[in-house]
Amino acid sequence: MVLSSRIRSTAAVIAASGLLALVGCAPAPDQGGDSAGSDYCARMVTNSGGLEDRSFNQSSWEGLEMAAEEFDIDVDAIVSTNETDLAPNVEQAVGTGCELILTVGWELAEATSAQAEANPDLRFAIVDELVEGDNIKPIVFDTAQAAYLAGYLAAGVTKTGIVGTFGGGNQPPVTLFMDGFVDGVAQYNETHGTSVRVLGWDKASQDGLFTGDFENVTLGKTTTEGLLDQNADVILPVAGQVGEGAAAAIAERGGMLIWVDNDGYETLPAEYQGIVLTSILKNTQDAVVEIVRADLDGDFTAEPFIGTLDNGGVGLAPFHDLEAAVPAALVAELEALKARIVAGDIVVTSPSTPK
Repeated sequence: MVLSSRIRSTAAVIAASGLLALVGCAPAPDQGGDSAGSDYCARMVTNSGGLEDRSFNQSSWEGLEMAAEEFDIDVDAIVSTNETDLAPNVEQAVGTGCELILTVGWELAEATSAQAEANPDLRFAIVDELVEGDNIKPIVFDTAQAAYLAGYLAAGVTKTGIVGTFGGGNQPPVTLFMDGFVDGVAQYNETHGTSVRVLGWDKASQDGLFTGDFENVTLGKTTTEGLLDQNADVILPVAGQVGEGAAAAIAERGGMLIWVDNDGYETLPAEYQGIVLTSILKNTQDAVVEIVRADLDGDFTAEPFIGTLDNGGVGLAPFHDLEAAVPAALVAELEALKARIVAGDIVVTSPSTPK
């Protein structure tokens, strides 16, 4: 299954207020004079969520398609449908003879490491996981920074004083969102003297509400219904496709959704557009393009790419249809908070912060 070649780049995202950008734009990758080369090929291996997961598989593939158009190279994706596909698919990607192998997600860490060690002349990149190796480039994102803004936003718009979150699994790329989210709510409470509560995550104990799955949409719906039953009216699912179940529950019963990884307003079915408050973005597309460019130019390194608010690797999507629900004063506070995080005046911390 191949996605449309029409790519939406998150580097162009601006704040929904139309005033100041909440997301710093990453500079466009430089195209080296000798970069274009049709003899070069790259292969991507998805995790078990599949290619059109409305999450990091989809964003990573969009980045590889962008690189194909930019540099005139051959790209393809090998889709994993379950855990037993993972290691064989990485081996299959290596067998293509392509110079760069891109893998997506923590599930592929072990297979990526093993194949990189066995094939030192090839280059590997892995999204959302820190894997060591002289020929492995981790692509990770400090999503807690953008989630902090999302938590502050959620606390500012809730009508019930209760917001909720849940994850697909208790893993660093998931809990990093949740840590930032609860800290943003806490910051709003401190600033405004409010007592907005977060259901679904306890940062101190690093434990909370998880579905144990990233694909079961029905489970996402029932989990969200449980949060709605407790009067939460803004929900942050960090669970890949499972989050579509959250959207379905909110659409039926009311409330607002905060999506992750890409702009849910654009990637979720159109019927859910009216409930998407914002999305916590990872600019995976531009990161993938830059890594391909560097490899073509002979500048590949194993130093991790870490997306931040400062370099445009993470950010918030526009408020789209819910722009009127976000007061101008709250937008101004979010802009000021982002500036303070970028300046280092506010340090968003998490045990899962990539380094």
